[in-house]
Amino acid sequence: METRELERRVDDRKPLDIYLNKFVGDHPFMVRAADISPTGIYLHKLIEPDLPEGSMVSLEFQLPNSDEVLWARGTVMREARRWGTDGVGVWFTILPQAFRRIIEGFVAQAA
Repeated sequence: METRELERRVDDRKPLDIYLNKFVGDHPFMVRAADISPTGIYLHKLIEPDLPEGSMVSLEFQLPNSDEVLWARGTVMREARRWGTDGVGVWFTILPQAFRRIIEGFVAQAA
């Protein structure tokens, strides 16, 4: 990861290894998360179309040890290659405050 990318982050991130649904338009794709913060999420690409920066996606997921299904809308901010896999950083543009608080609690928990 580039130092420049680290400098742009304003929130702490926590590793996250879950599969989730990413919707591109009306089409769902299963993707794998690598980490999350209250403002965004990094997703490994599996089998899905390439999306240019600025593309909007919808996400549906559950955090570990939670029964709550979270919904968010986000903007593809950048493509990157991390841990030997292509992926995208998604900035949450629409995330209900209750869901943001759940993510904040998850990130604040000790690893």
